[in-house]
Amino acid sequence: MDIRNKRISDEEFSKLRQEVLAQWPTGKEVDLEESVAYHKAMPESRKFGKKLLNAKKDRRTLIQPRAGVPVIEEHIKLMQYLEKYGEADLLPSTIDSYTRQNRYEEAENGVKESVRLGRAMLNGFPAVNHGVANCRRVVESVNVPLQVRHGTPDARLLTEITLAGGFTSYEGGGISYNLPYCKNVPMERTIRDWQYTDRLVGEYEKMGVSINREPYGPLTGTLVPPCISHAVAIIEALLAAEQGVKNITVGYGQCGNLVQDVAAIKTLEELTDEYLKKYGYDDVQVTTVLHQWMGGFPADEAKAFGVISSGSLIAALSKATKVIVKTPHEAVGIPTMEANAEGLRCTKQVVNMFYEQTLQDKNLEIEEEIIRLETRAIVDKCFELGNGDIAVGTCRAVEAGVVDVPFAPCRINAGLMLPCRDNNGAIRILEMGNLPFSKEIIDFHKGKIDERAKAENRSASFQMVVDDVYAIGKGRLVGRPKY
Repeated sequence: MDIRNKRISDEEFSKLRQEVLAQWPTGKEVDLEESVAYHKAMPESRKFGKKLLNAKKDRRTLIQPRAGVPVIEEHIKLMQYLEKYGEADLLPSTIDSYTRQNRYEEAENGVKESVRLGRAMLNGFPAVNHGVANCRRVVESVNVPLQVRHGTPDARLLTEITLAGGFTSYEGGGISYNLPYCKNVPMERTIRDWQYTDRLVGEYEKMGVSINREPYGPLTGTLVPPCISHAVAIIEALLAAEQGVKNITVGYGQCGNLVQDVAAIKTLEELTDEYLKKYGYDDVQVTTVLHQWMGGFPADEAKAFGVISSGSLIAALSKATKVIVKTPHEAVGIPTMEANAEGLRCTKQVVNMFYEQTLQDKNLEIEEEIIRLETRAIVDKCFELGNGDIAVGTCRAVEAGVVDVPFAPCRINAGLMLPCRDNNGAIRILEMGNLPFSKEIIDFHKGKIDERAKAENRSASFQMVVDDVYAIGKGRLVGRPKY
């Protein structure tokens, strides 16, 4: 497949749209000009990008849950509850797994079974099946902006339906919704399909409607070094900007070390701005999102609130524009709406308490500089591998292990890089694989891991990685042998 980081032409885009909209009957409901008029008539309170930019200006952190159920009336009830009792600033519609795999017939059956049995038989909101009019019912049922959150390799029809349905933010990307989610889908295909999504967002932008786009930051969620998720976010921002996207939120998943996490959010915005401007995208507005801990959770709800609070603190001190909130039911399954609201209120309390505060630590600048050096090394190597084309370079970089996501299920992911924690709980790299780092960076990581190995009286090994993966679920951050 021929892939380049070049804007899809009007002629090609028009042809592709006909094919995409024919994938399911609700595609016939999409009328781009009518949808643009609908967005323009929308109250300001429902415009996602504008609310983010206002929060960034005020250095406030907005709170947003994950949530979605299959039956339209129940989904509306859930959104209204989280707005009223969870005090959510922003709301999602998390899409079901069948829709994520473009299996719309099975999603349709899931909706019917959910109605028949009176309980959710899908793990999210099947927006494609519900269509444009029902999506607008959801959007109009609340007074805060809504975002589509999913995990879809080919999200083209979902994008068409939900943007026409009034959603003003759309999550995902061709890398972040491939490597952590897919097994056998070629990188060229997902980048190409996501160029379509970004081209559609760019078309709305050209017609006077700004849609926020958000690459998926946490990737596989556990022990992901900041430089890996940063590189992916920056690349997806560059790919989106080429297609005309003007409002981008880059994300990062909490790793647990306070200093490193604050440094990560601060450098993420800085580096994204740096690369966008370096390659000529001067009019793109960048905001940030911190995802609360994406790994294993304690089953005890009181302890789970402790994990939630730690993520809230990091979001507040780093001045992340928004934070994606977890619930005290993370260890047991899909949360009740009451538990979801409790996680939101807990987070809001913490971010409000720490609104005026910043982190001042001598190690913060060290972490920031390390993240800058590592991230630039990866992104610059991607450009080099692509002879200046970031789309081509990214595909080659994944194949070469230059972009290497830990614990990813995708067969095209090299899986050679292996992370673990240092003695202070920061994420370091135990096995470098083919990451394009200097000797100084490699020695820095080795030294940090050796400090921990000495403190624990054991050699640095894969067992450290295993211990770290399970540590938070057992009440610790660092997987020490004595615990």
